[in-house]
Amino acid sequence: MTRIDRYLGAATGALVLAGLAAAVSAPPDRLQGELQRLMYVHVPAAWLAYLSFGLTLVGSVAWLRSRQERWDRLAASSAEVGVFFTGLAIALGAIWGKPVWGVWWTWDPRLVTTAVLLFVYLGYLALRRATVDATRRARNSALFGVVGFVQVPVVHFSVLWWRSLHQPPTVLRPGDPTIDHVMLAALVVNVVAFSAVFTVFLRMRMRLARDEAELAAATEAPGRPVAGSAVTAPAAQVAAVTRQMDQREG
Repeated sequence: MTRIDRYLGAATGALVLAGLAAAVSAPPDRLQGELQRLMYVHVPAAWLAYLSFGLTLVGSVAWLRSRQERWDRLAASSAEVGVFFTGLAIALGAIWGKPVWGVWWTWDPRLVTTAVLLFVYLGYLALRRATVDATRRARNSALFGVVGFVQVPVVHFSVLWWRSLHQPPTVLRPGDPTIDHVMLAALVVNVVAFSAVFTVFLRMRMRLARDEAELAAATEAPGRPVAGSAVTAPAAQVAAVTRQMDQREG
């Protein structure tokens, strides 16, 4: 672990504690009460899913232009982290939706498009696992990463394009945000905290991907010693076997 990693880990821990304190101290929602506090994890998880798949797009385009392995590692690592945060957002949404809507799942445009987004990037990861050749894997994944990103704006604008149980944007909208400003401040703190968690996850996964690539290169290197090749038979045993064979032939 480098010095940057240690500092980043300490800062992330402090930000997470600050986010927890902000979420607990923020006022409850007038209609949903304490249940609304799930927003302080649900919304950052959704935001980080967008960010993750955006970085997958960036890494994919950069690999297609440069053919450098580091961009492929960025795209793949970010996709894995994005799948985690997308699944977290869906799970928290179900927990939130059950008492509010009365069901764990409904065919709401935002829910359906988010589920499709999850399966798109699970397909991206499956494609990578199914392709053995590294160059072909990087090329196919890069093309998939570019096309698959189309689903991200579909998810974001689904509440505007179709009738939805989800409320329209309250923060990223023209004019003053409609959310209470104390709640907004708590939400911003948690977005920053979870962004730091995302950065830690991404750095760890990219480091692991680099180590995996180095191990694969060392394993497939030509002239690599075969297991057991350094073991030689004792000279006396070889001579005895040779005499037995000569006697049989004689």
